[in-house]
Amino acid sequence: MKFSVYQISRQGGRERNEDRMGYAYTRESGLFVLADGMGGHPEGAMAAQLALQTLSAYFQKAANPTVREVPEFLSSALMAAHHQIIRYAAEKGMLDTPRTTLVAAVMERGHIHWVHCGDSRLYIVRDGELLTRTRDHSYMEQQQHLGRATEHINRNILFTCLGSPAKPVYDLSGPVQLMQGDRVLLCSDGLWGTVEDDEIVKELAAHPLEQAIPELVETALRRGGARCDNVTVLAMEWETADEYQSTRVSTDDIEDGVFASTIQSGVPDPTIEDLDDAAIERSIAEINAAIQRTAAARNS
Repeated sequence: MKFSVYQISRQGGRERNEDRMGYAYTRESGLFVLADGMGGHPEGAMAAQLALQTLSAYFQKAANPTVREVPEFLSSALMAAHHQIIRYAAEKGMLDTPRTTLVAAVMERGHIHWVHCGDSRLYIVRDGELLTRTRDHSYMEQQQHLGRATEHINRNILFTCLGSPAKPVYDLSGPVQLMQGDRVLLCSDGLWGTVEDDEIVKELAAHPLEQAIPELVETALRRGGARCDNVTVLAMEWETADEYQSTRVSTDDIEDGVFASTIQSGVPDPTIEDLDDAAIERSIAEINAAIQRTAAARNS
């Protein structure tokens, strides 16, 4: 595989940056992941970090050097990330769970598959045109899709995420066959919240990633003003022709069994109990019981 990759994350006007992104690859497979820890809940950055670490651990285990069944891998890894967040909250005795959005893509055999939960997005741009993008799991986008008015709806209200007591809703997409020059962009809502889709596509099509991505991020920060959200972008160009481009990655010389990653390790158990739904439900029940006990104590 040959691809260029560029990633950047800016804090904006928030107290902390709760976005996380990274990528990993073997000789014949690549994983790209971005998570946006959700405000209004504790430790959003931890939720995002756990999500990335879990997907990286699963990818390292599954990519030998390719992933046998990519859709199954993506759905299993996403649920494992959800489980890790729930388990973390239970072990810490937290009265509310950390939560995060997630978008992740696997490219191999000249194709790309992706999964997303929440409103972090994936765009694919080909020949200067938007080929596809994810549809947010938000009430606003849901109503837009149904052709209904959305002026009264807050775009930030999601109906699913990782780490919530409810089982995550997620969408699997692909495969899409990649063509030379295709550009794939993963981003948090800090980008698309102030930069329109057509602007993102136009900038991606007009300039190299090293120029386009910083420019998009600066535009988002400028428009977001003093209270701008975190802005995080991870972008890839497939089959990059310019071998001197500084962001270019070639896996041709990587041996089987070699795994490279920009994602910090740290998941204690990559198997994560093999997605034991009963264990997830027990953890959720423990957290909900703790919340109810605290509420009852306050009302007594």
